[in-house]
Amino acid sequence: MKLIPRARSWFRSVSHDAQLQRDMDDELRFHVESYIEDLVKSGVSRQEATRRARIEFGSADAHKEAMRVSLGLRLWDELRSDVRYAVRMLKKSPSFTAIALLSLTLGIGANTTIFTLAKHLMIDRLNVPHPEQLRLMNWISPKHGAVHSIWGEWDKENGGNTSTSFSYPVYEYLRAHNHQLSDLFGFKNIGRANVTIDQAAEVVQADLVSGNFYSELGIAPQIGRVIDDADDKPGATPVAVISDGYWARRFGRSPAVLGKTITLNLTPVTIVGVNPKGFTGARQVQSSSDIYVPFSLQPQVAPNFRFGSLLTNTREWWMQIMARTKPGVNEEAARAELDIALKDAVRATMNPKKDEALPTLRVGDGSRGLNEAGRNFASPVYVLMALVGFVLLLACANLANLLLARTSARQREMSVRLAMGASRRRVLRQVLTESMMLSLLGGLGGLLLGYFGRLAIPHLVTNAWEEPMSAAPYDWKVFAFNLGLSLLTGILFGIAPAWQATRAEVNTSLKDSAQSTTRRRRGYGGKAVVGFQIALSTVLVLGSGIFLRTLVNLTSVDPGFETKNLVLFEMRLPQARYPVGKDLVLYRDLEQRLAAIPGVDSVGLSSVTLLAHSMSNDDFVPTGQKPEPGKETAADDNAVNDDFFKTMRIPILAGRAFNASDTETSQKVAIVNQALVKQFWPNENPIGKTFETSGSNDKKELFTIVGLCADTHYDDLRKEPPPTFFLSYRQASDISWGMTFEIKTRQSRAAITPMLREALRSVDRDLPLTDVRTQDEQIDGLLQQERLFATITGAFGVLALVLACIGIYGIMSYNVARRTNEIGIRLALGAKTQQVLAMVLREASWLAIVGVVVGLGAGLALVRLIRTMLYGMKPWDPVSIAIAAGLLLGVSLIAGYVPARRASKVEPMVALRHE
Repeated sequence: MKLIPRARSWFRSVSHDAQLQRDMDDELRFHVESYIEDLVKSGVSRQEATRRARIEFGSADAHKEAMRVSLGLRLWDELRSDVRYAVRMLKKSPSFTAIALLSLTLGIGANTTIFTLAKHLMIDRLNVPHPEQLRLMNWISPKHGAVHSIWGEWDKENGGNTSTSFSYPVYEYLRAHNHQLSDLFGFKNIGRANVTIDQAAEVVQADLVSGNFYSELGIAPQIGRVIDDADDKPGATPVAVISDGYWARRFGRSPAVLGKTITLNLTPVTIVGVNPKGFTGARQVQSSSDIYVPFSLQPQVAPNFRFGSLLTNTREWWMQIMARTKPGVNEEAARAELDIALKDAVRATMNPKKDEALPTLRVGDGSRGLNEAGRNFASPVYVLMALVGFVLLLACANLANLLLARTSARQREMSVRLAMGASRRRVLRQVLTESMMLSLLGGLGGLLLGYFGRLAIPHLVTNAWEEPMSAAPYDWKVFAFNLGLSLLTGILFGIAPAWQATRAEVNTSLKDSAQSTTRRRRGYGGKAVVGFQIALSTVLVLGSGIFLRTLVNLTSVDPGFETKNLVLFEMRLPQARYPVGKDLVLYRDLEQRLAAIPGVDSVGLSSVTLLAHSMSNDDFVPTGQKPEPGKETAADDNAVNDDFFKTMRIPILAGRAFNASDTETSQKVAIVNQALVKQFWPNENPIGKTFETSGSNDKKELFTIVGLCADTHYDDLRKEPPPTFFLSYRQASDISWGMTFEIKTRQSRAAITPMLREALRSVDRDLPLTDVRTQDEQIDGLLQQERLFATITGAFGVLALVLACIGIYGIMSYNVARRTNEIGIRLALGAKTQQVLAMVLREASWLAIVGVVVGLGAGLALVRLIRTMLYGMKPWDPVSIAIAAGLLLGVSLIAGYVPARRASKVEPMVALRHE
């Protein structure tokens, strides 16, 4: 019989077992009755015919059993029997079952939760038709390349720069010269944008998209229509498409949203459609922007750097480009064609210098979009997966130990089974069935725990004042992972007890002293499992100590400014209402109104928020110093107001701070930090020296240094303070990205927020107040990953200590019980109780020492793999090693003391009679 028909027949028999039994009974009855009738017709009496038929056919049950074997149902019958027996045995030990299920639920649930996160970040694809066809354009160039200004994602690679950002003129050139891939389409997340709906201001995430964005992705609207090529032309009616989430959150899913006019960065746009549920755009899988508008609106709704429209600007590389592959097209040929077009476009639009290298185009997988979150969180997620894997292994070791003791107590039962003809394979399967029952039930609990865990994770990895990313979907991949992990777990903790059950010596085990040999074997097996537990516990405790020490080291770093009583909020002004000049007027007006709030000591402004993973970097060429050929000189910069240094309590070490005399038309001045002086003017007084830096459209501007300030950490506590120069925001060439207000106040954040909102409404009611937080909260957000790891590993470390304590206590209690006779003899021969106590504790100590040594070796090897996540310490940190070793040895001695004391108090005569 072929496989598929046979499988179909087997499943039909299993699913209709009662009917199969009736059919077999009917068929046997038919044959028996036919045989009887034939004998009666030949002259045999019916009674004699019946007797002969019974002799001829034998037992009906034997025939039915043979028929079930021929149908392949014997294994199914045995499995059902094993499952029923396993359920009865688990019901008989409710405490054991509860402990086992709790351990497995926690272990499997933690792994399911982290896998769901990993899948969402690194496996899930964009929710579009055939995402595997999508290709994302990116480029790479040597360090001294033709591309100087990038708005968006970029990275270092092989000593050069790589990015997915392109200029709009380059996009148009590539689109016109593409003949291999489908039509190129573009998109750009412009970040936060101000929206006014029914006179209420708020902040949303907005994307710019090309007119063919939706058609090339194959996306149809939920209601209304999508953006098309007609919308992406100069002079077209401004339209927008909103996400399903924003439609539900802001408009209650009302169809009346179609045709509604809202203002996006003070530009009226009409909502013409709603994206389908689950569509997150082309940028990432984890979350969607709220509003999508065509590229043609960029000059009105997006920051334009005061350089005019980015649609005609050749200097700024800012948008992303994607395409789909075509059937039968060679991708390398398509890449080569576009690479030639890219180099031609750069030559035609940018006029690069002779020594500036042209970028090389690369075509990458676009099925997950830009996937910045996946790249940023890849290493932490791998570490988390390893940690929860260790926790599950620890739970498996603990359960294996419990099952070894449970199997040892059932050794006589197993021997009886073997004596009555059961095969060792059948006994093995019976014990493994119990393990599988536990692991599958624990897997169900873990599935439920993982479901709620996935809802909590977005809040754990997002700052309190930010919108969390969407929860990871619970799809078939999660269920498959959970099922596979549950089955593997059942094998891991069940194989040792199952193997022990099959090792029973029938004749020996059925005697009264049957347990001795088994106990000895179980003692060796139990010690090995407990040693493994201690080693795993050591790894987890060492890891928790290292991550905790890293967090402590980072929180102890002096940022270089005072963080107490500082309240922050950011503001980006719509340039349609606040062009060059008017933005300064509003900032000055708002600064004065904020300073007048009761309890406010001073107000600072800065173009870069300190310790927020944000930065601004520009050319820095000291006058009289000729840059080395091919070597770029640059420094971080920050445009600030006059009271910035006073508000942040950053000392001015020489010269002066900015003041009212530093105006838009006065001599351009700057303040530099110690790190910059050390790099460019070591052992010199920088006051009065001059330097050039790039201004608007790469125009060089000359600045005179008037002050020297102390070093401060700029964007990260892990890095040393970088060379930094500060400009007066009145003299900065570009503050269109917005400004951060730093308010030194004696009031709490909650108390001052309504006053801040009222001050903002008094200058412009269309400007929303968002992301109000303290500087301490900002730093907490900066250290969120380190804090998360310290918390999780700390919890795992405590759990590891508890499980190790239980394991040590269990094995020592078992060994004391096993050696009761020996202890009685020692006491009867004159041994002192202190000697017995020391003997038992020595055994526990050696077990702990071996486990700790192995665990430290494994832990130190693993810690080297995560050394980039550490700070202020070496991977072989002696403090963490000493704490981990001390805790495990201490817990082991404490856990072993109770059984040891019990052994030292045993009565010799009672012990000698004990078996």
